[in-house]
Amino acid sequence: QVQLVESGGGLVQAGGSLRLSCAASGRTFSSNAMGWFRQAPGKEREFVTAISWRDGSTYYADSVKGRFTISRDNAKNTLYLQMNSLKPEDTAVYYCAASKLPYGLRYARTYDYWGQGTQVIVSS
Repeated sequence: QVQLVESGGGLVQAGGSLRLSCAASGRTFSSNAMGWFRQAPGKEREFVTAISWRDGSTYYADSVKGRFTISRDNAKNTLYLQMNSLKPEDTAVYYCAASKLPYGLRYARTYDYWGQGTQVIVSS
């Protein structure tokens, strides 16, 4: 089992920045990739970004490309999401997730473990 705990959410004005963290514990060596998803009220959970542990490859949704950056600190078993130039449409609950598979990372069904989520609200 892998346990994931997100933090860093909050209220920010449009144009501002936030950094989310996801601390992983447990059998973290069993995961090959991690990602961030988000879910706005009344909408389906959507892919934001992912990173492969094997080679550090990163993947981004078009809606966040150039504004968000995913990174990792292996020593701390922590995943980060730096979010800049935030927009009201970025408002959502953000979830981190871990996958045993190194592919299909844009799809929620690929992931085996999920955090509880952290709320991000961007005011206009």
